[in-house]
Amino acid sequence: MPRILYVEDDPNLGFVTKDNLELNHYEIVHCVDGQEALTTFSEQQPFDMCVLDVMLPLMDGFTLAKKIREQDKHVPILFLTARALQEDKLHGLRIGGDDYLTKPFSMEELMLKIEIFLRRSQRTELKTEKVEKAQMYVGKYVFDFEKLSLQLADKSHTLTYREAEVLRYLSSRPNEVIKREDLLKAIWGDDDYFMGRSLDVFMSRLRKYLCDDPSIKIEGIHGVGFRMRWS
Repeated sequence: MPRILYVEDDPNLGFVTKDNLELNHYEIVHCVDGQEALTTFSEQQPFDMCVLDVMLPLMDGFTLAKKIREQDKHVPILFLTARALQEDKLHGLRIGGDDYLTKPFSMEELMLKIEIFLRRSQRTELKTEKVEKAQMYVGKYVFDFEKLSLQLADKSHTLTYREAEVLRYLSSRPNEVIKREDLLKAIWGDDDYFMGRSLDVFMSRLRKYLCDDPSIKIEGIHGVGFRMRWS
């Protein structure tokens, strides 16, 4: 049974959401403030996913997500919030979040997002699935998708699952011009405007991780998409 850390201070919404998720066979650990959630995450690991409200007492959801990322680079983090400003959403992604759901939301939409994350997550991967070649070279880097690691000599980066998905998609198609909408649909399942901005955040992160090998280029092709190449 997948185990989810759910942090929501609204008692009514918290009860309804927890109840619905448990009826769909998820184990839910519900916290009502950010400090309680951080303590719970630290003491009761592992969790398969974190679903975090942003406006929380004692510690806001963004700060909580940053502290969770310090302990676990892999666990998917989904933000739930009434703050629909685009900059808030992008900030959540920059600090290590994987996706965003704006209140009010339907339970069906929430459960679909959770299902997609858990299906893709390394921790809940079906044993019968054939995993694509886990380790490959990207320029001078060794990229291990299964371990979510990117290593060059003694320098290593631990990627989030979504960062690794984007890098795998790009690096498996070297020198190929990849349409933005194709990449968005393959990774996010949608190609709307906000998801497009999210993709730009992930591209910026990957360029930063890969900067120690100047032969690697992730080029933005104006009006089309991206091309990744290295020598």
